[in-house]
Amino acid sequence: MTLFVYQWRLKEAGKKIDSAGPLYAVALLAGAAIGGFGAGTLNLFLSGQMGIGRSIVGALAGAIIAVELFKRWRGISGSTGLIFVPAFATSVVVGRWGCYFAGLADDTYGTPTTLAWGHDFGDGVTRHPVQLYESIAMAVFLMVALVLIGRRNAFFMRNGFYLLVLTYAAQRFLWEFLKPYGTVAGPFNLFHLLCAGLVIYSLLMMARGRAS
Repeated sequence: MTLFVYQWRLKEAGKKIDSAGPLYAVALLAGAAIGGFGAGTLNLFLSGQMGIGRSIVGALAGAIIAVELFKRWRGISGSTGLIFVPAFATSVVVGRWGCYFAGLADDTYGTPTTLAWGHDFGDGVTRHPVQLYESIAMAVFLMVALVLIGRRNAFFMRNGFYLLVLTYAAQRFLWEFLKPYGTVAGPFNLFHLLCAGLVIYSLLMMARGRAS
């Protein structure tokens, strides 16, 4: 589907990345790897567990920091992320089902609940299926995004990546209250702080775009 959307509406967005050269991809991948494994592992440590962790929101934050630094170095202005919107949203929609079926081993399960749709992941405790909450939220965003891309909505074509970051971070911030992770400031865990930073980033970038 991602290839279809690219051929259908996102070729122009892809040209900006092509002109940035291969180091753009290197920065993106390096930032995503450092952020993903770094944040995931740190969150495990803060939650009293040892091991190597992975985090989607950490990978997103790391990739954004690396690419923004690269763009500043190369003098590239404006958003280059629209091309990644369908792919990222789809990966979350599908990937969170994988997390759901992985059960307790994936460390993405929610806190105990008495709600009817709670799920027992194998330890006899009915928990919030936060993986599915996230999948559904991003599926809604993806459907809206595809409609706006299809219509070549000017605001979305200019700010689509920032809207993706805003939507993902905002919904993820909510679901973090339903996860048994160690906190770092009051009721907030590491991922709360990352999500808050991503929300601020996306709002600032859209505001800067309007002002330019």
